[in-house]
Amino acid sequence: MQLQLEHLKIGSKGRIVHVSRGADKAYRHKLIAMGLLPGTEFTVSSIAPFGDPIEIIIRGFCLSLRKKEASLLQIEEVLP
Repeated sequence: MQLQLEHLKIGSKGRIVHVSRGADKAYRHKLIAMGLLPGTEFTVSSIAPFGDPIEIIIRGFCLSLRKKEASLLQIEEVLP
C-alpha cells in the first residue's frame, strides 16, 4: 500500500516507490540528485512538533524534508 511520508512515525522504515511528476521538473531532479530514488530505503529519525520538517536517514546521511517536498514521494512502509 502506498503512503505519504508524513504518515510514518519516528523509527519507521520505508521505501520510495515513486517520485511524482506533478512537480516542477527542476525540483523533481533536485530530489533525485539527493538520492531519493525509487527502491531506496530510509528510516524516519525525527518529526518536528507540527510535522514540518521530517528528518529521514537515507544512504547514510540525514535529510530534512518539508511537507511540500515529502508530498512528492509515494512510499511504502517496510515492516520488520
